[in-house]
Amino acid sequence: MTTASFNPALAALGFSPGDRVVIFHADDLGMCEATVSGCADLFRAGTLGSASVMTPCAWAPAAADLARDLPDADLGVHLTLNSEWRAYRWAPVSTRDPGSGLIDPQGFMHASVEAVQAQADPAAARTELDAQVSRALDWGIEVSHVDAHMGAAAHPKFLQACLDAALPRGIVPMLPRLDEAGWRSHGLGEAEAAQMAALTRTLAARGVPLVDHLVMLPLHVGGDHLPLIEEILTGLPAGLTHFILHPARDTPELRAICGDWAGRVANHAAFLSPDFPAVLARSGVKTTTYRALQRTLREPA
Repeated sequence: MTTASFNPALAALGFSPGDRVVIFHADDLGMCEATVSGCADLFRAGTLGSASVMTPCAWAPAAADLARDLPDADLGVHLTLNSEWRAYRWAPVSTRDPGSGLIDPQGFMHASVEAVQAQADPAAARTELDAQVSRALDWGIEVSHVDAHMGAAAHPKFLQACLDAALPRGIVPMLPRLDEAGWRSHGLGEAEAAQMAALTRTLAARGVPLVDHLVMLPLHVGGDHLPLIEEILTGLPAGLTHFILHPARDTPELRAICGDWAGRVANHAAFLSPDFPAVLARSGVKTTTYRALQRTLREPA
């Protein structure tokens, strides 16, 4: 569970206790072309709040072009330590050294989160995560936040490196403010859960905005996702929710890459639906972005 107190970031943004506030957040921007055009559609429609860019991927430069074309689009960096698709792979930004533990025998990032967490050298991971944020900034992206692709970089082994890649630059790290029980429910052992709970308490005391809840639209099924969106939104508790979607246009490239392409296409279609505004209105939730949260970020002590 989350801590019981009203989220101070929401208070700073003028929300009230009891408000249910959502950041609609697109992951995997720049993974392939379909993600870039898909996110562009939603930003132009006004239904997407924020998105994060996978800077090691082939279409990340097109995401930087999107940032220039749509300067109001709120973008972050999707910190990436693994490369999960069988026939479409990417490699680290910072190194090609197998000794880093970041690279598999084929020269790409490890396919699984478990392999990353078992084999990656923490110092090499720190260098890589910093390089990914630096690349986005060098491309002219106004980075508001960072989050972790498939959670690989959010492991306690790498989390301080994520924070150090973000906070000194005035960038918000996406992190839930969970107590020990909440972290254990995410699969951490007692010692790691206590460590993470202490860290989130410290970050909150330093004025780092944190989210209360995480939800995600499914990727394993296509079809009409609007009823599911309405069900999720209606059931959200009070506080700030990071709402994950993976929007992409239906293209031959996407189908060739992703076994879960139908779910991504369904996410995209639902947020483009003319019925989406009514669903949002009926739910009673309010929305914000990471760019807004970034304005509440106090200089860390």
